[in-house]
Amino acid sequence: MMKKTHFSILQQKYIFTAVGVFLALLAMLTPFKQVLDPDAHVGGLLIWAGLLEIYHGFRRAEKPARMSAWFSGSITLLIGILLVNAELFQQDALINIVLFLFIVDASRYLILFVKKKNSGEPSLGYLLSGIGNIIVVALILVFQGKGYAWMVGVGGTLRILGTVYSLYTSKMGSVDTVADDVIESLGIEDNPKLEALAQEVEKDDNKRASADSMWIAVLLLTLFFIHLGRMGLDRTSLGIISPLVAVIGDVFVALVIAYGLIAPFRVIFRKLNSFFINSLSKWVFKVPESEWSFFSLRKPAKWWVTYQIHLLVIMRKSGYSFAVAIRNGLKIGLPFAAVLAAITPVLGMSWYFDTENWASGIWDGYAGVRTVAWREAIVEASGENTGPDAFRLHPEGVPEAGDFSFVVIGDTGEGDPSQLVLKDQLLKVVNRPDIRFLVISSDIIYPSGSMRDYERKFYLPFKGIDKPIYAIPGNHDWYDALEGFVANFFTPEAAVKAMEARIRVDNNLTLTNSEDVQELVHQAKYLREQYRLPVGYQDAPFFQIATDDFVLLAVDTGIRRRLDKYQLEWVRSVLEASKGKYVMVLLGHPFYAAGEYQGNLTPDFRALHGLLREYKVPLVMAGDTHDLEYYREPASDGSNYTMHHFVNGGGGAYLSIGAALTEPDDRPVADWANYPAPEPLIRKIDSLTPGWKMPAWIWVKKYDGYPFSAEWLSAAFDYNHAPYFQSFLEIRVEKSKNRIRLIPYGINGQLHWSDFQYAGKGKPDGAGNDDLAEWILPMFPG
Repeated sequence: MMKKTHFSILQQKYIFTAVGVFLALLAMLTPFKQVLDPDAHVGGLLIWAGLLEIYHGFRRAEKPARMSAWFSGSITLLIGILLVNAELFQQDALINIVLFLFIVDASRYLILFVKKKNSGEPSLGYLLSGIGNIIVVALILVFQGKGYAWMVGVGGTLRILGTVYSLYTSKMGSVDTVADDVIESLGIEDNPKLEALAQEVEKDDNKRASADSMWIAVLLLTLFFIHLGRMGLDRTSLGIISPLVAVIGDVFVALVIAYGLIAPFRVIFRKLNSFFINSLSKWVFKVPESEWSFFSLRKPAKWWVTYQIHLLVIMRKSGYSFAVAIRNGLKIGLPFAAVLAAITPVLGMSWYFDTENWASGIWDGYAGVRTVAWREAIVEASGENTGPDAFRLHPEGVPEAGDFSFVVIGDTGEGDPSQLVLKDQLLKVVNRPDIRFLVISSDIIYPSGSMRDYERKFYLPFKGIDKPIYAIPGNHDWYDALEGFVANFFTPEAAVKAMEARIRVDNNLTLTNSEDVQELVHQAKYLREQYRLPVGYQDAPFFQIATDDFVLLAVDTGIRRRLDKYQLEWVRSVLEASKGKYVMVLLGHPFYAAGEYQGNLTPDFRALHGLLREYKVPLVMAGDTHDLEYYREPASDGSNYTMHHFVNGGGGAYLSIGAALTEPDDRPVADWANYPAPEPLIRKIDSLTPGWKMPAWIWVKKYDGYPFSAEWLSAAFDYNHAPYFQSFLEIRVEKSKNRIRLIPYGINGQLHWSDFQYAGKGKPDGAGNDDLAEWILPMFPG
């Protein structure tokens, strides 16, 4: 029997080590595989390595080894989480934080090495771990800005290899009881009554384990149905899995509360009052219980001592068993997590603590990897080629040679007052006779593009528009594999082909079947008829509208700012055929936004920017960032060519505050403008931010939210109260006057230059501060 147990422990060690080696190999291949997003790739591997080490820590025989595993695993886990969420941080802040964590861990190992060496205990492992962390620090400092994929890949590999060494060399074991350990820690070995009490508390905790598990399961099931009721139910993968993801988020929050907040407080409290507990317990049992009076103070004192021993038993048992740790963590933290889930909508921070929206992060990771394959399947199913006339739309009233206008609005779909407050102005402008069509530039539906949200977040807000509506999807629209977008914006025939092609390319590993596809198309057709909304003309998530002199090229950049091979080939062919015409490119993501250059976020996106420069595209517009921004990018070769960039994402989503709070001297170009200006934005947030949230606002206002980006922190100040700063743009193509006019509108009509912050030629020469705002660009050099 002993041999079998020993073999089992040995087998477990080899399994853990093999998994760690596999993760290290995947990280090592990062620079060779030309991974699109090395941060997210290596970060995900580090998360798994960190969880593996934390889990392994519960199986280690010695307490110091368990504590070391939990500390080291937590740092690995934290580094992984930081890398996966790299876009949330300022450019240099992430590297500095990661450096700090490696330095902390290196220092810890070297201190342990010195202590172990001085005490004559084995110390080589601690020395090697410390040196490994120092090597990673050196790599980051040497390769920073020079081969980022190599830096991340090698650094992640070394970190995981350190975990592998720990997994292989640590002694594994198990502990069946904890009462003796608790008694020893309290120094009460000489008190038989307290020893008996500790044994009794442990037995009682064992008996209550099944009951605790039952009520935890009931509470989790209740949370699932609460999330299901709030998120809605449909038969898509998104509709079924998203509430479950929200519950997993609740579990995570509960464990963070239990072990990140409550447990450390209890440990500190116990260390401070351990002598008092010991003294009080001796006083309690100095007199036999049979001699206690009815009102004896020893009764509440005994209850308190028993409670403290029970807490200590729980914590010690959690340290010996992963399953017990999860159960006790949920027992402590889940009630708090349930309260937080209930009141989060009231807090106005729905993108942070609302686990229902965390599901979007899961879909972002999965859909981000699959977007290119899905889009290629959709294009192949369309039957279109990638020639210069492919995916061309023909809105009624657009002349082959003559003037016309259209409207672009971005990031509309939250379905709340911030979206609806624009409705009257949007209807007023779009339904003018000279306006020929409307384009939505990204994120039609938040948070996950689901069909069930289209009626409330698209059809109701846009009801009354009588011009054709086209769209390119944003990252959120891709989270449901683009099913909602396809059903509503594609023609019914193209929608069926596209969704079935997507299912095939996923090898039918989806909850959506052919019957569901027909139902989605039927729902969209029904909504179009009921709301009489002119939508459903596209064959792809990208398109072009062209005349003899002007081309609107609408390009889908997906989730990771990437084009598939077919769309890239199509873009090239249209640009090549459009030489001599005025080309306006509409993207899902901007090259400039929030006061920074975004083109370097991925190699593909930077290459797309270079392609547009190569063909001297004069006008680029995008959504994704929720405000109105303008950047004038002059040619780098000294020629007269200029590329004008517009961020046009203020159509309804929570307002982005990054541009307004960026220091003017930190802008990437000399000529720029943004709406809203800082002063009215700051006044609004000052007046609406409650006292408990004011430190976060001061942190953003004074210190730019460092190390996070102000853009990511914008959602913390999403107040659906006046004044509103939502916006959209009217584009007038005036060939008769050789110009393009871009006219910005807010909730009360056309904006004035006094509403903007600007520098250089961000405001046109000669325009007065109180004049109506517009940008006038020449169509062709005169």
